Amino acid sequence: MAGGGGVTSGSGKNYPGKFTSKVFFTCIVAASGGLIFGYDLGISGGVTSMDSFLEKFFPKVYRKEISVKPSDDQYCKFDSQTLTLFTSSLYLAALLSSMTASRITRGLGRRMTMMLGGLFFAIGAVINGFAENVLMLIIGRVLLGFGIGFANQSVPIYLSEIAPFKYRGAMNIMFQLSITIGILIANLLNYFTAKIEGGWGWRLSLGGAVVPGLVFFFGCFFLTDSPNSLLERNKFEEAKVQLQKIRGIDNVEEEFNDLAKASEAAKLVQNPWREILTRKYRPQLIFAVLIPLFQQLTGMNVFVFYAPVLFKSMGFGNSASLMSALITSVVNFFATLVSIATVDKYGRRTLFLEGGLQMLLCQFVMTVSIASKFGTSGNPGELPLWFSMLVVIAMCVYIAGFAWSWGPLGWLVPSEIFPLEIRSAAQSITVAVNMIFTFCIAQVFTTMLCNLKFGLFIFFAVCVVGMSIFIYKFLPETKGVPIEEMTTVWKNHPRWSKYFVQKDLSCEMGKL
Repeated sequence: MAGGGGVTSGSGKNYPGKFTSKVFFTCIVAASGGLIFGYDLGISGGVTSMDSFLEKFFPKVYRKEISVKPSDDQYCKFDSQTLTLFTSSLYLAALLSSMTASRITRGLGRRMTMMLGGLFFAIGAVINGFAENVLMLIIGRVLLGFGIGFANQSVPIYLSEIAPFKYRGAMNIMFQLSITIGILIANLLNYFTAKIEGGWGWRLSLGGAVVPGLVFFFGCFFLTDSPNSLLERNKFEEAKVQLQKIRGIDNVEEEFNDLAKASEAAKLVQNPWREILTRKYRPQLIFAVLIPLFQQLTGMNVFVFYAPVLFKSMGFGNSASLMSALITSVVNFFATLVSIATVDKYGRRTLFLEGGLQMLLCQFVMTVSIASKFGTSGNPGELPLWFSMLVVIAMCVYIAGFAWSWGPLGWLVPSEIFPLEIRSAAQSITVAVNMIFTFCIAQVFTTMLCNLKFGLFIFFAVCVVGMSIFIYKFLPETKGVPIEEMTTVWKNHPRWSKYFVQKDLSCEMGKL
């Protein structure tokens, strides 16, 4: 695959090279790690809306659901902490594993961490597919969580290190694209397995997770580690050869020397977890925490987890709710393609802000629509066709806004803003924060829906306003900046420059 030549970045660097077929293939294979995350996001909500699954594992919820009449409170029909624990337990496991993954990523490389992620996920899928009780379900979910924690920790770093800086945004967002593909496949499978006679379709849905797990695991055999990771482990010749292959040229001296300098600086850091808390990394650390936090507070994962449950609670039939979830996952996929095409052209800040405004408007429409039909009693009466179409359209536009902004950028920006010496630790923090709040929101969603009712959408709308203001005031633009030169954008930002003054003065005194 031919590509353009070197491009001068905002830091003045001009690394020569091409966008090679090896880079494209490598990024596709590595990004397939997003399939396992996306598949689980999509499969959980559909399975928990299947009557046969509820009857076997959560009979109290099933009895409550079938006893609810149209005149009863539809908001509370799925309110069960045991049921939501089935979904959210995975994210506690992912949180714990991401911390371990940091050490493996730094010591054994990105590739090994990714392979372990695929293997754990595949084993968890088999256990869930054959589950006979809630304990087996939870054990399977924990192993799935280990897989997701390892993959989410290593894949975004790997993609940011492999891709040429001009295309880093697009290549990194392929991870998010794979997540949307996983969600789409899961919702499509749920739609058909729910129709299987005998009520065993949920086994096919849960056990089917073994496929993306094995695809990711075996795909990693065809990858080599990134030059950054090889340098980190003192494999200098192999790192240079790998850099020449992925850039498609022999003259990689300037970029290789910069990577080697960054690697030498990284080796001086004995404890990256302690180092990341120092003043000079404070600006990036703030974003490593707040971006994944804000990503969850958009409310998007609520819709992905529980779209079938949400639609079913709104009065849609079982098949209709699964079809609505399928439609929204298609929108999610195509909107992510828009992000890939625009992120390196218009920049991160533009997409963040446009997506925030779009989601805010849709949340307003959702609030008014649901409040007008369900009120506070949760009794919608007969739902007209126009209402169902309005809700689905608003949801689709909302998801599109997320899919080309906060979805992919929530993984891209934290993975590209840190220097090598603390990059693995920083990514673990990002994954941990993401998983903590994914767990919290997944665990309390049905209770929030029951108590806040249509106010749930107001809650997330307020969050979107706050985080959009934060991005506008504090996030520097990082498009077109080589990953090893990223510190310059923080030094030049009026809000964050003060964190680097002391360091620069120390350097000047050393020269004297």
